[in-house]
Amino acid sequence: MRVCEVIEFGGPDVLRISERPQPVAQGGEVVVEVVAANVNPSDLAARSGALARRMEGLEAPFVPGWDLSGVIADAGDGRSGFSVGDPVVGIIPWIQTGGRVGAYAEAVAVDPAWLALRPERLDPVAAATVPLNALTARQGLDLIEAPGVTTVLITGASGAVGGFATQLAVRDGLRVLALASEGDETWVGELGAHEVLPRGTDLRELEPLDAVLDAVPIGAAAAAAVRGGGVAVFTRRAEVRELADEVRIETPLVTPDAVVLAELVEMVAAGRLRTRVARTFDLADASGAHGLLEQGGVRGKLVLTT
Repeated sequence: MRVCEVIEFGGPDVLRISERPQPVAQGGEVVVEVVAANVNPSDLAARSGALARRMEGLEAPFVPGWDLSGVIADAGDGRSGFSVGDPVVGIIPWIQTGGRVGAYAEAVAVDPAWLALRPERLDPVAAATVPLNALTARQGLDLIEAPGVTTVLITGASGAVGGFATQLAVRDGLRVLALASEGDETWVGELGAHEVLPRGTDLRELEPLDAVLDAVPIGAAAAAAVRGGGVAVFTRRAEVRELADEVRIETPLVTPDAVVLAELVEMVAAGRLRTRVARTFDLADASGAHGLLEQGGVRGKLVLTT
């Protein structure tokens, strides 16, 4: 089968198509025939070597990719509850597994706890944009829940994590201030944000906020906008230690949750959560997708198809 692997740390040109043996389900695993794999900034960090500082022992060659959408090709020992032919969507906890398996492949053997059924009415390409981004948003918002938290600032609301977080926070009953990229104000407003702020907003001029979910991340400036006793959640590490005595700082690493993922996927299928795909690329052109994402300004997700 084809995989797209990183042959050495570097730019997009280090992504190469190669042949690997068809995966076999072992130890309770199932095999998924991949239809679509989402391209995330974390994939770019893995490819460039930036993630190697957090993942001791990460060495090329390896296959990147967290998000997948496909069908069950091998149900393994039959105890997973999945059957051959079931449409599924899933998240590979790529960092936690040390990059052992990645979604940039025609098939993967995975823990069934990483998967949820994909509603037939949900396009597999759109489904591939959900797991990492929507789970990150949901788990980040869950950390914000606390007495007295009524208003939240969400940065990067034009992006996938920020976009899902904006919608979910509104559904949670929070008042949402959303920071949007230039040209994306209308999109973010349609996600339900109560107030859309331009990307260049001086956060120091805002009234002290109960919480921030920093999906860019902006870092210290975002945390500084939070009132004493409030909460700042960062999707990536940020240097904010000097504020830790005044603001609760959280930097979670997303974890698989099949039950919540199923709920999120169903919400997308039903139109209660919105996602957007900017462009698809064949798996063989993953380097093109990485190059485009690195250029910036992409509105929506880039998805690889097999």
